[in-house]
Amino acid sequence: MQPITSSRTGLIEGSRPLLQTMTGRIVLCFAATLFVAACAHVSIPLFFTPVPITLQTFAVILIGMALGPLAGFSTMLLYLAEGAAGLPVFSPQGPGGIAQLLGPTAGFLFSYPLAAALAGWAMRSMPRTVSRFGSGIIAALVSSTVIFAMGAGWLAHLMHLSAATVWGLAIAPFLLGEAIKITAAAGIFSGLQRWQKS
Repeated sequence: MQPITSSRTGLIEGSRPLLQTMTGRIVLCFAATLFVAACAHVSIPLFFTPVPITLQTFAVILIGMALGPLAGFSTMLLYLAEGAAGLPVFSPQGPGGIAQLLGPTAGFLFSYPLAAALAGWAMRSMPRTVSRFGSGIIAALVSSTVIFAMGAGWLAHLMHLSAATVWGLAIAPFLLGEAIKITAAAGIFSGLQRWQKS
């Protein structure tokens, strides 16, 4: 018997039989970490900041919305474990491995499990009167806020920076790109939801 689902639940809880098994969920979570790793390698360094432009946050937000809070959180923990083990899953602009988890971008990396969980939770908490796309935008904004707060907070602590300086290094240069990524993640998620219901 298939579980009752709604348009706000994660795709992992949908009606696809493979995703109802533990093996299917594990495979899906591992595949999702590969997606994050691929997005991490779409990386553009900026000469004035140690934080590169990547597609990682897009992947984290989309995974959180698609898989739901628990699976999204678990997937991102697995991603961090893969990186800590030395697998080339982090942005190539950093040293990789444990060193990257202690460096200037560590706050961003460690925010990912929480950000994915919040994206999944926010999607489930949206009232039915809000469209799928609108729900996705709100969920992505919540998730992005956590990513920026933890990323900028760690950078300020590590490098002893003022609030104004860290704003210019870790937040302001990325806001336009983040808006595009938020919109893309919400659009893709709403499209996946429509496909799932069809």
